[in-house]
Amino acid sequence: MTGDHYFTAEPATAAAPREVEFSVAGRDYTLTSAGGVFSADRLDPGTAVLLRKADLPAPGTTGDLLDLGCGFGPITCVLADTAPAATVWAVDVNERARALTAANAARTGAADRVRVTAPDDVPDSVTFAQLWSNPPIRIGKDELHRLLLRWLPRLAPDGVAWLVVARHLGGDSLHRWLVEQGWQVERRASQKGYRVLRVTR
Repeated sequence: MTGDHYFTAEPATAAAPREVEFSVAGRDYTLTSAGGVFSADRLDPGTAVLLRKADLPAPGTTGDLLDLGCGFGPITCVLADTAPAATVWAVDVNERARALTAANAARTGAADRVRVTAPDDVPDSVTFAQLWSNPPIRIGKDELHRLLLRWLPRLAPDGVAWLVVARHLGGDSLHRWLVEQGWQVERRASQKGYRVLRVTR
């Protein structure tokens, strides 16, 4: 066993590539995953609920969309597919996750519309029309709050963030905390123990 977590920058776990298949909004996806990234063997149940219950971007959506904590790229690929006129920023601290997302974006024909990057390499000038995330709850509450305080303010004035959080991992307390920080928060769905939160200014 290693000490790797999906938020490890350079995982030492053997990659052992594998294929993950899932369907969203009537389209089938087959993406490559690997050891050392979040939910390496399947589409994470929380991500599945998010993609099913949140409002996917309309085909005419333009501007910059953010997949925060992209893992091997399922949200990135769905956003790029549903909003072909937008640019999707896929951000992750995990080097292997970024490489997989870039490869999966190419595999789905979206390489020219996806920017895969480490958090510190996103230009400060970029603001986001949408932010999507299944945030890394297990980094701890304080780190999670710092993460959200860093990225939510980069939403455009009329931007929207979609978050999914397991109820037993603090979904309701995160909802309350976001409201305390001055955000408008709507619980859009509650399914299979997950909360889907719509966050706006």
